[in-house]
Amino acid sequence: MKQKTLLATAIAAALVLQTWSVAAQDAAPAQADQSSAKSLETVTVTGSRIRSVDVETSQPVFTMDKAAIKATGLTNVNDILARMPSAGTPDITPQDTLSSGADVGGRYVNIRNLGSQRTLVLVNGRRWSTSLNGLTDLSTIPVAMIERIDILKDGASSIYGSDAIGGVVNIITKEKFDGAEANVYYGQNGKGDGETQNYDFTWGHSTEKNSIILGASYQNVDSMWNKERPETSYAQGPRHPNAGLGLGPYGRVVDPATDDQYVYNHGSQTTTAGAPAGYHLYDPNSTADKYNTQKDMTFRAGTKLKNLYLQDRYKLTDNITLHAAASYSTRDTSSQLAGYPFQSGAADEPILISGQNAYNPFPGQDVEFFRRTVEMPRVTDTQSKLAHIDLGAEGYFQFLNHDWSWDAGFTYDANKIRIRGTGNIYLPNARAALGPTTMIDGQVACASAADRAAGCVPWNILAGPGATPQSVWNYLNYRSTDRQASYTSDWTANVSGGLFDLPAGTVNLAVGVEHRGEKGNFRPDAADSAGLTTNLASAPTSGAYNTNEAYLELDVPLLRDLPGAQELGVNVASRYSHYSNFGSTTNNKYSFRWRPFADLLVRGTWAQGFRAPTINDLYGGVGQSFETFLDPCDSQYGAAATNASVKARCTAAGVPANYRQVDQTGQQITSTNGGQTPVAFLSGSNPNLKPETSITRTLGLVYSPHYVEGLDFTVDYYNIYVKNIISSVLAQNIVDYCYINNDQNFCNNFSRTGTATSNLAAGSIDSLNEGLANLGTLKTEGYDVGIHYRLPETSIGRFRIASDSTYLTKYETVSGPGAVANTPVGFMSGEDGLYRLRSNLQVDWDFKQFGASWTVRYYSGLKDSCYTATVECSSPNYTNPWWGTYGMSQKGSVAFNDAQFRYTAPWKGTFTVGVNNIFNKKGPYYYSVTTSGTGSAPYNPAFDIDRYWYVSYNQKF
Repeated sequence: MKQKTLLATAIAAALVLQTWSVAAQDAAPAQADQSSAKSLETVTVTGSRIRSVDVETSQPVFTMDKAAIKATGLTNVNDILARMPSAGTPDITPQDTLSSGADVGGRYVNIRNLGSQRTLVLVNGRRWSTSLNGLTDLSTIPVAMIERIDILKDGASSIYGSDAIGGVVNIITKEKFDGAEANVYYGQNGKGDGETQNYDFTWGHSTEKNSIILGASYQNVDSMWNKERPETSYAQGPRHPNAGLGLGPYGRVVDPATDDQYVYNHGSQTTTAGAPAGYHLYDPNSTADKYNTQKDMTFRAGTKLKNLYLQDRYKLTDNITLHAAASYSTRDTSSQLAGYPFQSGAADEPILISGQNAYNPFPGQDVEFFRRTVEMPRVTDTQSKLAHIDLGAEGYFQFLNHDWSWDAGFTYDANKIRIRGTGNIYLPNARAALGPTTMIDGQVACASAADRAAGCVPWNILAGPGATPQSVWNYLNYRSTDRQASYTSDWTANVSGGLFDLPAGTVNLAVGVEHRGEKGNFRPDAADSAGLTTNLASAPTSGAYNTNEAYLELDVPLLRDLPGAQELGVNVASRYSHYSNFGSTTNNKYSFRWRPFADLLVRGTWAQGFRAPTINDLYGGVGQSFETFLDPCDSQYGAAATNASVKARCTAAGVPANYRQVDQTGQQITSTNGGQTPVAFLSGSNPNLKPETSITRTLGLVYSPHYVEGLDFTVDYYNIYVKNIISSVLAQNIVDYCYINNDQNFCNNFSRTGTATSNLAAGSIDSLNEGLANLGTLKTEGYDVGIHYRLPETSIGRFRIASDSTYLTKYETVSGPGAVANTPVGFMSGEDGLYRLRSNLQVDWDFKQFGASWTVRYYSGLKDSCYTATVECSSPNYTNPWWGTYGMSQKGSVAFNDAQFRYTAPWKGTFTVGVNNIFNKKGPYYYSVTTSGTGSAPYNPAFDIDRYWYVSYNQKF
C-alpha cells in the first residue's frame, strides 16, 4: 500500500507543477506538437514507454549499431554481448560439456554477473521466448536482421516486469529494407578446428503503404575437442597431466575373500603374486590403470542453426499501421562425453559378475567390478525448434491538444526440444550379460533361454578395449529420448502522450496492460526415469501460470533554459503484477535528469525489481547429478586440514580423523579441486517459492564538450541489491555452510556412510539433496566509464576511438541468515571471473572504400585457489572466511587484440578479413574453475581459447 501511495503522490504533485513552474522561471510555454509527422520523428528508448526526441535519458543505455556488431567479427548475438565489459560468464557456456538438460547448447547473456535468468531479453521491445529454466536462447535471433542492440544496464521491472534485474537487452530488427543483401562468412581457429560457416540472405521491398522483409540464415559451427590443445587435454591442466584421471577401460575386480582389487593385465604388465591369472594388484596411486577422459570429450559442441524470418508493415491509414512478424528457427547441437564409468554400485541393486559367469576370475562367487566403457562414448544430440509470431497495430491520435501514440499486440512462442542420447548402458541387459553363462555349440552363451531370445550376449567386462564384440555393445547400448516444450502467449496494449504543458515542456504519460501465460513440460525417457539405465534419472515436469499486469509511467519536465538548469526533469514509473502462483507485487522506479549547462547531463535512478520463479523452479521433477566438490572434512585438502573448528565439527559428525575423500575411480583426491562423487546426488523444485526482489541505484554523468565536437564522456555508478534469491544450493555450498560456516540448517541435507563400501570410504557422503529455496542475498556495485571520440575528418580518413570499461568495487553474496559474507571481487569464483576491471578500447578508421579497426580487450588479474599448499601457490598462508582453506595464487591480467580490414568494391560488394586474438594470447590456468559451467577446467570460459581468423563477403543488390 505504501508503494501505491508514493506513486499517487508523485502523480498528484505533477498535476500542480504548472503553477509552481511559472513562479520558478520566466519562459514561454513550450508549444504542443500539432502534427503526426513530428510524432513520427520521436523514438521509444529502451527502458521507457514514453516516446521522445532525446535519446539521452535518465537511464544508462549502451547501443551497438550494425557497424559495431560487424566490427566484432562474430556471428552469434551472445558472443557479441559477451564482449561488453559489464557482461559476465553465462550460466551455460558453449563449452559446458558436463552439464545436462534441454538448455545445454543454447547461447545466453549475463549482465553484471547476476546470472542469465536476471537479464531480460526483448526483441523490438517485446519478450522473446524463455525455457522452463527462464533462459533466453540468443542463437534463435538471426544477426542479419538486427538493426541495433540496446543494452539497458539498469533495473526495469517497473516497465517490463519480471527478470529485468541485471539489465535489459533489446534487439531492434530492421523496420524497412529495399533491395536484397547476401552475406557469406567463414572462420576457423588457429588449430584448424571450430570451423564456422555462416550464410544469410535478406530481401525487402517498400512502397508508400507497405514494407516487407524476408530473411533466411544458416550457420554451421564444427565441434572442438579437448584433446587438440594442452589447455584442455588434461582434467587439471597441462602442468598436472596425471592428476584427475578417471576410471580406466581395463576391468578391475574385487577379491570377495580379501577385498583386494585386481586389474586385467595390459601392455607389459605381469600378474601379481596371489592374483588371478592375467591380473595384477590395483595401485590407486599409479596412473597405469586410469584413463584421461578429456581426450574423448568435446570442448565445444558442434552446432547447426537455421532461421527463417518474415516481417511486414502495412499503413492502413495515415495514423494506423498494422505489423506482423514470424520466425522459425532450429538448433542442432551434438556433444560427447567419455564412456560411462560403470561399476557394481551403478544401480539401486548392485550389479555383480555372477559366480556362474565364464569370465569371472573367482568362479563360484559373485564379484564387484569397475570398468569404463571407452568403446561406447556418450553422445548427446539436441534439437531445438522455436516458432515465434508477433501480430499488432500501432498509431497516433490527438488528445488534450497533444500527440499520443498507441500500440496493441500479441506474441506467441512455442519452443520444442528433443534430446537423444546414446552410450549409456541398459542395466537389465548388463545384468543379464554378466549373469550365469553356459556353453552352446562350443561358444559361451547366456544361460537363460529367455535372455538369449531377447538378444543376450555374454560380456567379458574385465577384458580391455578390443575384447568386446560389437554385438555386446549393441545389446548394452541404450538410446534415450527426452522431450521438452514451453509455450508463451503475451497480450499487450500501451498508450502514451502529452497531458499538458509546463514552461519547461510537456508532461508525458504512458500506461499499459499485459496478460501473459506460460506453460511447459519436460518428459524424460521412461527407462532413464525408472533408473533402468546409467543415465542420470529425472522425474517429469509439468506446470503453468499466468500473470496480469498494468503499469504507469509519468515524465515531468521541471526546469529548462535557466542558469544552472538547462534541463531538469523527473520520471516515475510503477508496475503492478498479479501472478496466479504466488500472488501480487508492485515495483516502482524514480529517475531524474539534470543538465546544469548544455554540455553536461547528470542522471540517476532508484528502482525496484523482481524475478518470478520459473516453471522448472516451481514444478520441476527430482533429478540426479554427479557433482564435483571438495569435502571440508578431507584431512589433507579440506578445510579440516588447517581449520581446527572445522575439524572439530567433522569429528562430531562421526567422520574418521584421517578421512580422505575419494572420487569416482575410488582414488583419494589429490588437490583442492576435490573430485566427482561416486554416487548421484538429488536436486528438485519447490512449489512454494516466492519471487526474488531487488533495489537498483544508479548515478551518472554524460559530458559532451561543445569545444571538442564528437567527444563524449560517460560515467555511471550502479548499486544492486537482490534478496530472496532462488538458489539451487549446490553440494559444495551445502557442505561448506554446514562445516565452515557452522550453519546447522544445511547439515540435514546430506548423510555419511558409517562403513566403507566398494566405492566409498568410511565417513563419505553417500546422499545429498540439492534443493531450491529463497535463500540469501547478493550485492554488487561499480562504475561504467565510456570515452567515445569521433575525430574530424582528415586527408587520410576519419578516425573513431571508443573506450568502455567496468570497474567492479563490490560483489557480496550471503547464503542465508547468519552466514559469512562471500566477497569474491578480484577472484575466480566458480566459472565466473569477477574482474576488478574489464575494458575495451577500439580504434576505427574509414577512408573512401577502405576501413579497418583494432580492438584491445583487457581483463584484470584474479586471485585463484592454489593447486596445493606447495604447488602453484604464491601466498600459502592466505585465508578468508568463505574459502575455508589456506593459500591463494595471484594470476596476472590478460589482454586480447583483434584486427579487421574492410574493402568496399564498386559493385556494392564488401570484403572483410579479420583476426581475433591476433597474438594468440593464452590466459592463466585457474584451479577454481568448476567443471559445471565450462566443462574444461582450468580453462577460463571468458577467454579466447585460440587465435581465430575469418573472412566475409557482403553483397547488396
